[in-house]
Amino acid sequence: MSQTIPRKLHPNDLAAAPHIWESLAHAHQIPPDDKDWLIWLLLGGRGCGKTRAGAEWIRAQVGDHGRRRIALVAPTYNDAREVMLEGESGLLNIGFASERPIYISSRRRLEWPNGAIGNIFTSEEPDGLRGPQFDCGWADEFCAWRAADLTLSNLRLALRLGDLPRLVVTTTPKPVPALKALMAAPGVHISRAATQANQANLAPSFLAAMEQAYGGTRLGRQELSGEFIEDLPGALWSRAMIDRARMPAAQAQIVLEAQAAQNLQTCLSKIIITIDPPVTSGTKADACGIIIAGLATHLGGDDGAMPLAIILADETVQGVSPQSWAQKVATLYEAWDAHYIVAEVNQGGEMIRTILHNIDPHIPVRHVYAHKSKAARAHPVAMLYEQKRVKHIGDLAALEDELCQMGTPHMGRGRGNSPDRADALVWAVTDLLIGKQAAPNLRQL
Repeated sequence: MSQTIPRKLHPNDLAAAPHIWESLAHAHQIPPDDKDWLIWLLLGGRGCGKTRAGAEWIRAQVGDHGRRRIALVAPTYNDAREVMLEGESGLLNIGFASERPIYISSRRRLEWPNGAIGNIFTSEEPDGLRGPQFDCGWADEFCAWRAADLTLSNLRLALRLGDLPRLVVTTTPKPVPALKALMAAPGVHISRAATQANQANLAPSFLAAMEQAYGGTRLGRQELSGEFIEDLPGALWSRAMIDRARMPAAQAQIVLEAQAAQNLQTCLSKIIITIDPPVTSGTKADACGIIIAGLATHLGGDDGAMPLAIILADETVQGVSPQSWAQKVATLYEAWDAHYIVAEVNQGGEMIRTILHNIDPHIPVRHVYAHKSKAARAHPVAMLYEQKRVKHIGDLAALEDELCQMGTPHMGRGRGNSPDRADALVWAVTDLLIGKQAAPNLRQL
């Protein structure tokens, strides 16, 4: 945000400047001039100022436009509290102190001094929006919502007070069907902003690190540039498939609690680490794909007793020596109490086993050799995703980005951009759910 103070501001009022939004806002943080819009959709990279824009719009509705019933919707109650309310740019921390609302946590509502009331809702309970009615609303991180279509539908039906009830939606875009439908809906005005637009309020080290890590990648274009990136033609995985693979919260909690107690064996019958090693080393070399996965048969839920491959973590590293990634694998083997390690040995052969055994001679290593292309090996694994036989736990964004390029001309384009994470995942799921007899392209050495 610009820190320029308007010339007409009296010197005695300089202390008030941080609360005068007009003196701070970027163009993308200003509501549309078009008077006919119903939804203002702000698509932006992380840190671009989306939250401040949404909060300031609500503040203006309450203070300047006489709105008195406000709906505030987040992915979860924790997100609403930590970001929309108590965050640095949240409703409890912007504007003049005398005009700020108070939060009544037991009732999940805000109360402004002028009598306006804001109610907190989440996408986890979309039916909570049935019954109440509002004259404006703010929906945050829409692409992270569960049951996004139903939640948004209930929210829009609740916006029925006043002469022109409106909604602001702030989100980092992801190619989910609900966002695509919203972008095409009538009465929607779309603003866009990249993370870079708010660089004055971000640590230079953050911008440099993010650009180095994600610059030029699909994930970077989405998370930093705020681009809406649809599924690639011919990709073996779609974003919808990935979303369906996310483990339900109740099941994930069982696994996470067992991990915290160092007792994963109670819910996983097997834990493995798979490696897709790079051919060369150096900062621009391909990454060493490292995936931790487990086999579950009794987690319950819709999948019943059907065996599931659980993707527990992506520990991929890049730009390190074979000794370094081997040391990391050995450490992970102990930390996860893994049963064995699976390593692709098209390049390196016995070298991988030798390096690992130099670190710990007791680590069991299974070698696999790729007789087919990466895409051909990935086909049966993608089918298992379709059958809901694979589940993801935690933040696996970089891995999921690679999966959604498998089978397309974008796969592996450019040096140092091989889908090593995805390839390691393919080996993991193949080992856990397919096995040697069902996968003739996988030969144990």
